[in-house]
Amino acid sequence: TQAINPSLYRSIPFDPIKDFEPIAPVATVPNVLVVNPAFPAKSMSELIAMAKAKPDYYRFASAGNGTLNHLLGEMLNSMAAIKLEHVPYKGVAPALNDVLGNQVPMAFASLPSVLAHIKAGKVRALGVSSAKRSPFAPDIPAISETVPGYSGDLWVGLFAVRGTPKDVTQKLAATMQTALADKTLRDKLAAQGAEVLTGTPQQFSTMLRGDIDKWAKIVKQSGAQVD
Repeated sequence: TQAINPSLYRSIPFDPIKDFEPIAPVATVPNVLVVNPAFPAKSMSELIAMAKAKPDYYRFASAGNGTLNHLLGEMLNSMAAIKLEHVPYKGVAPALNDVLGNQVPMAFASLPSVLAHIKAGKVRALGVSSAKRSPFAPDIPAISETVPGYSGDLWVGLFAVRGTPKDVTQKLAATMQTALADKTLRDKLAAQGAEVLTGTPQQFSTMLRGDIDKWAKIVKQSGAQVD
């Protein structure tokens, strides 16, 4: 939300940089590109070769215009120099249902939401969106192994309102780092498919600014816009 909305919406009532103070990253959840088992491609390289041979022929489903799984597809289009056609749905559940039913061949979805389907053979995983393989599914390649530099995860972080006293933000940051070092909390996050992120407020701010710039380019290239 903080990284994508500024470029996606024509007008939003806040500025993620000016109005908020980054405190700490908390966790990240990768998305994974899955295809129906009937789809011929068994790997990212095969999918890219097929898409290059037939631009605008193959389709990918998403939870809607401007959603992360839409923009992940558009980023793949841009970075792999292909053109997959976007099919927006009203939510990830109907999008995934149509991939399961082979009405649409592929979609990006959060790894926890489709891992059971992958293990059951109901969909085939081609690659995770994280920069490296997920510890929760190490057999699934990272898309970046085929498309260098590809990376786009859902992440969660802690922010304070801009202007919060520095001693308060420092205490919040220290408290969060202590909490994230707790094995019980880490295990609970892992049970939801979330990998702990750690970093200073400065590192978190750099990450946020980098993501805002990255997604702004993808939104512009895709033409996605929400009123």
